[in-house]
Amino acid sequence: MVCSLCWSRLSQLPSPQCQRCGHPLSTDKCAWCDLLPPFVRAVRSVCWMPAEPASAIVHALKYEGWGDVSNEIADRMARLSWPRDVREERTALVPVPLASARRRQRGYNQSALIASELSRRWRIPVWEQVVARLRETESQTRLTPEERLDNVAGSFRAASEWRDRLGGAHVILVDDVVTTAATLNTCAKVLYDAGARIISYVTFGRARASGDRL
Repeated sequence: MVCSLCWSRLSQLPSPQCQRCGHPLSTDKCAWCDLLPPFVRAVRSVCWMPAEPASAIVHALKYEGWGDVSNEIADRMARLSWPRDVREERTALVPVPLASARRRQRGYNQSALIASELSRRWRIPVWEQVVARLRETESQTRLTPEERLDNVAGSFRAASEWRDRLGGAHVILVDDVVTTAATLNTCAKVLYDAGARIISYVTFGRARASGDRL
């Protein structure tokens, strides 16, 4: 659905990158890791956001009904390099859930579509029902990091019937874009509290902060 020229123009995250969070390193110490709770093992993303054509691709996926582009997005995400223990231990993919009203409006959860395509490539299952969103939240786009945390606090719950399967598992949370990781961290906390041993994140886009190298 997207031409090869546009895919070639993605602003991919440069090297060297932090071995844990995959963020480009500007100094010896990674500041982005400070955003993550200790039970998060690794994070990987394909490209910078907002930047074209990545922003247009994600916008089309989320708001213009381009559900099939999830296949091409997942193809790029599946090629990301991971630490060996993550590759060997990953148990299942968990897409970040949408509120029911937003899902009805779009007709699908874009993160679940991406997770389904990754599942075929990585040959691990998708546990879509393991986390539920309890309430609609305000769009995170214009919120400060502190407001983002307040916005998503208490908005997710792990399904009690999944606790046996979660016990000791290394699950991979899937989302289209990560900014401050507030949403992913909140989801990860409920998974960890429900028994998951460790959690990693994978996204297509990652928000660029001041001082990040292009």
